[in-house]
Amino acid sequence: MVSEYDYWLFDLDGTVVDIEWSYPRETFDRVGDRLGHRFSDRQVELLWHGFGGSRDDLLVEWGVDPEAFWPAFHDVESPERRAEETYVHEDAARFISRLDCPVGVVTHCQRFLTDPILDHLDIRDWFDAVVCCSEELGWKPDPAPVERAIGDLDVDDGGRGALAGDGANDVGAAWNAGLDGVHVERHGDRRGHCVLGDYRVQSFDDLLSGAASGSAPPSVD
Repeated sequence: MVSEYDYWLFDLDGTVVDIEWSYPRETFDRVGDRLGHRFSDRQVELLWHGFGGSRDDLLVEWGVDPEAFWPAFHDVESPERRAEETYVHEDAARFISRLDCPVGVVTHCQRFLTDPILDHLDIRDWFDAVVCCSEELGWKPDPAPVERAIGDLDVDDGGRGALAGDGANDVGAAWNAGLDGVHVERHGDRRGHCVLGDYRVQSFDDLLSGAASGSAPPSVD
C-alpha cells in the first residue's frame, strides 16, 4: 500500500493532528458570549469537524448570522494556545515515517494557525508542501488546493497520488483532482453517516497491515 503511490497528500487537523476538546469548547464559549448564543457540545462538534454539511447552513438553522460568526470566531482564536493543545496521531506519524516519496498537506486550517501547529509539534519537515485553502484558492472538495499542492511537490507531470483525510470533502477533493481518496474515520458513530473512499480505514495502521476496505467512488461534482 505504501509503495503503490508516487506521492501522498494529507489533510492536517483531524487526520495527522487533533486537538484536546477543551480548546474548541472554550473557543465557542467565547464566540457565543459575543453573539448571545450558547453553543451546545453537539453544535460545537458539528461545526468544528464539519459533520453536518455546510457550516453556514447550520448556523442559519440555529439562528446565528454567519457573517457575524466567522469574524468573531477568527478574532478569538489563539494560534499559540491552539498549537499547545494540538497533538499528533501516532498512527499518522508511523505511516508518514514509512513514506519514501514527496508528501504534502492540504488543509482548511488557515496559515496563521497552521504554521504554529507545525512548528510547535516539530513536524514541518515531514512535508514537502503545505497548502492552506482560502476563498481565493478554493476549499475542498474543490480540486484547486490539491492541484496547487501537486504543483508544489513538482509531480504534476505524472505519477499516481493519494490524498488521505477524515472527511468527505477530503475524498471529494482527491477524486476531483484525479487522485485516490483515503478516508480515515476518526469519529466513529458521531459522524452519523458513512464516507466512501477508495480506501476506508479506522487507522493508518490498517494501510500498513493491508486491512483497509474499499468502496467504489461515485461521481463527484
